[in-house]
Amino acid sequence: MQLYGTEIGSPLLLGTAQYPSPAVLTKAIEASGAEIITVSLRRESAGGSGMGFFEILQETGCRTLPNTAGCHTAQEAITTAHMARDVFETDWIKLEVIGHSDTLQPDVFGLVEAARVLSADGFKVFPYTTDDLVVGEKLIDAGCEVLMPWGAPIGSGQGLRAPEALKAMRGHFPDIPLIIDAGIGRPSDAAQATELGFDAVLLNTAVATAGDPVQMARAMALAVQAGRAGFLATPMERCDMAVPSTPILGLAELA
Repeated sequence: MQLYGTEIGSPLLLGTAQYPSPAVLTKAIEASGAEIITVSLRRESAGGSGMGFFEILQETGCRTLPNTAGCHTAQEAITTAHMARDVFETDWIKLEVIGHSDTLQPDVFGLVEAARVLSADGFKVFPYTTDDLVVGEKLIDAGCEVLMPWGAPIGSGQGLRAPEALKAMRGHFPDIPLIIDAGIGRPSDAAQATELGFDAVLLNTAVATAGDPVQMARAMALAVQAGRAGFLATPMERCDMAVPSTPILGLAELA
C-alpha cells in the first residue's frame, strides 16, 4: 500500500483513544502490527506515567497520523490541522469535519472545502468521508490521494452497513488507496472490508473497549490479512443453486 509515496506494510491502522491504560495501549499497538496510529490534539497527557502521551506514542515506532476529531466546521478543522503539524512535525492529517452530532456523519461540503485548503498548503490529507462516489471525486479533485469512507457511525460497531456501495466505490476508484474508517466492531467486519478490496482498515473502539484489547488487536490484524489474501486470490462467484463438486458423469451405476 502506497500512501502519499510512503510504502505501508500493515493493512491495519489503529486509534489511540479509550484504552484503560498507556501500558495496554502500547501492548495493543504491538500486537496489531500497525505502522500508523491516529491521535487527536484533544488527547490528555497520560497522568502518572512520567512522560507525556505523545512521547508514549513516539516510543512505539509507529508513524503518527494526527486527526481533527471534534471539528464541526471547515475553518476549525483547518486551524486544528495547522496546530497538529506544529506539534507532531508531520504534514499528514486525518481530516474530520463532523456534520451531525448524533451519527457523527461527515459534513462532506465542509470536508471538501477544508481538503482543498489544506492540500494547497502542503498537507497530505486523509479524509474521513462517506461512500458517496461524487464526494470521492471532489475530494480527489481537491488534492486527496486517499479516501477513507465510513463503514458505519463512529464507535457503533455495526460493521459495514452498505457493502454494495463500498464495493461500487472500490470499482469506481481502482487506483486510489481506500481505507475503511469507523464502524468496525468485530474481526469478521475487518475481514469483510479487506475482502471487498479495501487496502486497509482504521479502527479504535473495537480494540480499546474489548475485554482484552491486546487479544482483540491481534485478532483484527489476522482478520485484515485474511481478508486481503482472500481478495487477491479472487474468490469464487456466488451461485443461486447448488453446484456439485463431484462430476455426475462417470459415477458407478449399482444394479
